[in-house]
Amino acid sequence: MPENQHQDPFEERLTAALRDTGGDFQADGTALVAGGRVRGRRALTRRRAGVLGGVAGVALVGVGGALLLPQDDSTGPERRTVASETTAGPSASASPSAPAPSPVSGDALLTSLKELLPEGRFSEEDARGSGDAPGPYASLVYDDGEGAAAISMGLDRVEAGSEQVRELTECPDETFVQYDACSSTRLPDGSLLRLFQGYEYPDRRVDTKLWSADLVTSEGQHVSLSEWNSPAQKGAPVSRQDPPLSTEELKEVVTADVWRRVVDAVPADPEVSGSAGAPVQAPPDVSGKDIGEMLAGLLPENLKVVKQGGQDSGFSYVVVDDGRGGSLVQINVQHGMNDVANQLYGSAETLPDGTRVAVRQGPGDDRVAGVVMWTVDTLRAGEDGFRVVVSAFNNDAAHAEPTREAPALTVGQLREIALSPEWEKLR
Repeated sequence: MPENQHQDPFEERLTAALRDTGGDFQADGTALVAGGRVRGRRALTRRRAGVLGGVAGVALVGVGGALLLPQDDSTGPERRTVASETTAGPSASASPSAPAPSPVSGDALLTSLKELLPEGRFSEEDARGSGDAPGPYASLVYDDGEGAAAISMGLDRVEAGSEQVRELTECPDETFVQYDACSSTRLPDGSLLRLFQGYEYPDRRVDTKLWSADLVTSEGQHVSLSEWNSPAQKGAPVSRQDPPLSTEELKEVVTADVWRRVVDAVPADPEVSGSAGAPVQAPPDVSGKDIGEMLAGLLPENLKVVKQGGQDSGFSYVVVDDGRGGSLVQINVQHGMNDVANQLYGSAETLPDGTRVAVRQGPGDDRVAGVVMWTVDTLRAGEDGFRVVVSAFNNDAAHAEPTREAPALTVGQLREIALSPEWEKLR
């Protein structure tokens, strides 16, 4: 997702699953930082996912249940697993008024993870328990004899039926993320599962592969698993052709019941409610479909729309062609941006009606020579902090080579689109 394309102090995500889902396409930096501010307000319930890197995930094989060793096992000291720690307390399926399940330690998380993996050697183990901030996760390096591979797992809660669920479980748009395979399915129990085979870097500047699985249950339990064909997510040479676990094995582990018990043991986040117990009010989302239709209607007549897409978090894009090559045009429409106005528009032009306008022209992707990005960023006057940002590129997809010398839209045309009174319909 384009608003995850840059690191952001509010959501060093998850992301993106964004693996999501997003990639690190060099879109408008200031637009995305401020976009992250808005998305950060919406992310109070998902901060606990904190350290998942590209997609959180964990290694595989095996399915979920009896991880607890028999009581008469005499081969060594009793291992603390998720099953043993959670069954020591109230059931995870207890009613909302019942006490929360017992906390799960990071050691138990690691032990259960290793029990679910095929036979192999483990090293560089790290974990957080269900009661540790920002939330439970486990990571290790696994070697099945064919090369060391990093494996990571993250667990958190999401709001069932929310836009975030869609972001985590739908396959990313190939305009922004290159990948080899992706599937998104609904399981018999109502859970949504995404299986993804792609790359650590969406522009594939190195050969590190990233395969992942994201499961979101109907109760909002999120289990994320990732594996690489390298002993580290970034900065280590490739150690094998592919990550060690197949997508079927990823599915088996991510759907194991044991991980849902861990999520149930995570304490409720006090940030979700205000001091009086009322939910925190976030700025409203803007329909990506509405934005896309409006953008297409404002384009010059000589431009043919060859592709379009978007999200219900205020983002949409089109790829246009005037006969001289494809050009990506993306737009963000946001509310509640007054608190970052000085950061974004400190020396920008202010129109007579109070609208602030910033224009930026520069490189579009520092890893692809010749890519150009032109942006017009506007903030309407008013308490709602209504912002419209339009950018155009001289390539037709993220990380793609230039298809033309300059974007298909001039700065003047971008300005006309961003300042159109048509956007008032979405305020």
